[in-house]
Amino acid sequence: MIACSPAVVQESYLTGPTMGTTYNIKFVTVDKLDEKILKEQIDQLLLDINQLMSTYIKDSELSQFNQWKSIEPFPMSLQTIEVLKEAKRLGKISGGLLDVTVGPLVNLWGFGPQSRPEKIPSDKLIQATRQLVGLEKLIIGPTWASKTNPNLYVDLSTIAKGYAVDQITLLLQTYKIENLLVEIGGEMRLSGVKASGEAWKIAIEKPEAEQRTAQEIISIGDNAVATSGDYRIYYEQDGVRYSHLIDPNTGYPITHNVVSVTVIHPSSMTADGLATALIVMGKEKALALADKYDIAVLLITKEKDGFNEYTSNKFAQLVTVH
Repeated sequence: MIACSPAVVQESYLTGPTMGTTYNIKFVTVDKLDEKILKEQIDQLLLDINQLMSTYIKDSELSQFNQWKSIEPFPMSLQTIEVLKEAKRLGKISGGLLDVTVGPLVNLWGFGPQSRPEKIPSDKLIQATRQLVGLEKLIIGPTWASKTNPNLYVDLSTIAKGYAVDQITLLLQTYKIENLLVEIGGEMRLSGVKASGEAWKIAIEKPEAEQRTAQEIISIGDNAVATSGDYRIYYEQDGVRYSHLIDPNTGYPITHNVVSVTVIHPSSMTADGLATALIVMGKEKALALADKYDIAVLLITKEKDGFNEYTSNKFAQLVTVH
């Protein structure tokens, strides 16, 4: 009688460039999987999403919509419509603080493709630019989108990476891959466990520009996680620090002391958008919104004596801190 040794559980790893960053995928290997074909499908999926939603690709669907100087309906793919609808929903629940039309203000402050301004923009110029911004100016139909202002500009960078993570996860699940970690530029979705049987662990970065160390190590079960930070992209002028995060309701960079927001949610797209909205919102309003909608949130503020952490009620229920 021959004893059969149990199959060794292995982990596979796929990586590649996308969206100005990289994707990293780990999963517990399943039988008869052709990883070369799977990687080709992932790369094609990401190319397709970029061709729809990138503002860096001049002939992408979104770029064509931004160049469409008309208030007539513009035909849109169902994928872009799905992301636009979620952007509008999150914009609504956040009181307009997630605003995918905020690009002209971001550019005005020197955080877009254009360079930093010679001097800080005047209030008059800021208020004039605000007239080009606003989710209410974006109308979404079942297969089209339109603008009430022909010069409206939409940028989905706060939500598209999360959408791509969700789509890759769905693709992996069609191959019966249930134990997985998918990451694009810091946005992650996790399911199941590692090959060792242990939970996936995630490091939340300490919000310091000079070094990369972990503030917390957490496990989140079958969920997505997204972090938005205010500690790397900024400039200082005349002793004043200007953040890249612009409050669409004022037209000015945020000035409060929330430096990092981590959101845990079943959808990476939703977590991605919410993390941006909540960091713009500030501590009290962000925690109130998180508890109202039962969202798991970790906020880090910068105080005189270092960093302080604040969590929503759902965070304590959902997350294991190691």
